[in-house]
Amino acid sequence: MHSSHLLLEEPIRMASILEPSKASFFPAMTKIVGTLGPKSRSVDVISGCLKAGMSVARFDFSWRDAEYHQETLENLKAAVKSTKKLCAVMLDTVGPELQVVNKSEKAISLQADATVILTPDEGQEASSELLPINFDGLSEAVKKGDTIFIGQYLFTGSETTSVWLEVSEVKGNDVVCVIKNSATLAGSLFTLHASQIRIDLPTLSDKDKEVISTWGVQNKIDFLSLSYTRHAKDVRHAREFLSKLGDLYQTQIFAKIENIEGLNHFDEILKEADGIILSRGNLGIDLPPEKVFLFQKAALYKCNMAGKPAVVTRVVDSMTDNLRPTRAEATDVANAVLDGSDAILLGAETLRGLYPVETISIVGKICAEAEKVFNQDLYFKKTVKYVGEPMTHLESIASSAVRAAIKVKASVIICFTSSGRAARLIAKYRPTMPVLSVVIPRLKTNQLKWSFSGAFEARQSLIVRGLFPMLADPRHPAESTSATNESVLKVALDHGKVSGVIKSHDRVVVCQKVGDASVVKIIELDD
Repeated sequence: MHSSHLLLEEPIRMASILEPSKASFFPAMTKIVGTLGPKSRSVDVISGCLKAGMSVARFDFSWRDAEYHQETLENLKAAVKSTKKLCAVMLDTVGPELQVVNKSEKAISLQADATVILTPDEGQEASSELLPINFDGLSEAVKKGDTIFIGQYLFTGSETTSVWLEVSEVKGNDVVCVIKNSATLAGSLFTLHASQIRIDLPTLSDKDKEVISTWGVQNKIDFLSLSYTRHAKDVRHAREFLSKLGDLYQTQIFAKIENIEGLNHFDEILKEADGIILSRGNLGIDLPPEKVFLFQKAALYKCNMAGKPAVVTRVVDSMTDNLRPTRAEATDVANAVLDGSDAILLGAETLRGLYPVETISIVGKICAEAEKVFNQDLYFKKTVKYVGEPMTHLESIASSAVRAAIKVKASVIICFTSSGRAARLIAKYRPTMPVLSVVIPRLKTNQLKWSFSGAFEARQSLIVRGLFPMLADPRHPAESTSATNESVLKVALDHGKVSGVIKSHDRVVVCQKVGDASVVKIIELDD
């Protein structure tokens, strides 16, 4: 299995490039987040997405209501049941997103060098001369010469569907702009982005809070994607809000970095958040194009060293309308993997794209090929050096398990965990083999009824590179005896055999707790 792992420094044989990609139970170690919408909400299509490799379903509340998303979620549950593929749920907030309102939904044609007025009067009809927006503070935030970008929802930056404006003057609450390129805006909703300008709106809006406390609570969301995170206090505020909403105290918060302000406070945001989403669509507008790759590399490195999942967005925009990505996009996906991304987030490509299943399949194949040439040896040394000495007990066990697995060429690492932390730490060292995370449920009570924890922890590992969860039988308690440990291990090994990652005579590294001690052991399988 591992002889196929090359280093990029080694010359790559042409024969290996010409070999067809092999299908496996895990399409790739890198995870795929798919946004569900009009083109991807039927049970059949969602089932196809799950089989192709989607492990997290994203519900974007920038458009449509909770009822619509609930229908989609019910279809997702049916698809999970029929495919027997686990899938986590991510709720994406609207946040301080500025939008142009086009109630008539008629296409709006804008010509270069003409002028257009942005007005907060939402009652007005959108036209080539006047665009109503959902924010009355724009005139106070911008000045002459500032750049404003308007595009179709989840804009691609394609010059035919998005437009660049330059502010020429501010008249009362209205902003008069010169159109820099000809474009046609089609649809009911366009996003407006004022480049490098602070918009004085709360990160978690009242609408977001209402959606989270109703739809989010009802569906026990695994992840909250916090749009336009600009400061660490945004994450703290969101966490405080979630802590009062029953089971949502367990929901992980992924800070979405979308502008210069979030970039300036990246380190403090990373400390507070459970993971980071690099929203390259908006960032690509806020940053000069030549700086985007630098931000990606620096941010992914910091997330990797902190052991927190990093998600990259906007990779195969052209697949919204085409069956194949461009050469640059295919290379971009691979580079995201080589830079250290845990997951790739697909937005427009699956939400309104014509080929959602094919897109997930192709992105998964590119990720799998890039993983074969990921320089694990260099990465491991770099991570150990960064962590320094003395290591914490858990960090030492995790790095030892990965080192042992690589030395004995193990086919899989099996980790017993109740919080998921031990498994995430193993995944932090990027082993070349999958990590089966066996989540042992814990019994808990709220004085009224007993319940088991574990489901959240299992689903939340579905966004971490190389981590594949399975939920153990709750009759095996977390502080178990060696007899129950052996029976859970047998179940995990059987799961590995069925999924094709474990074969006869393979070596397996097992990481588990026995009493107060943490143990790493190597087992060799019989026939």
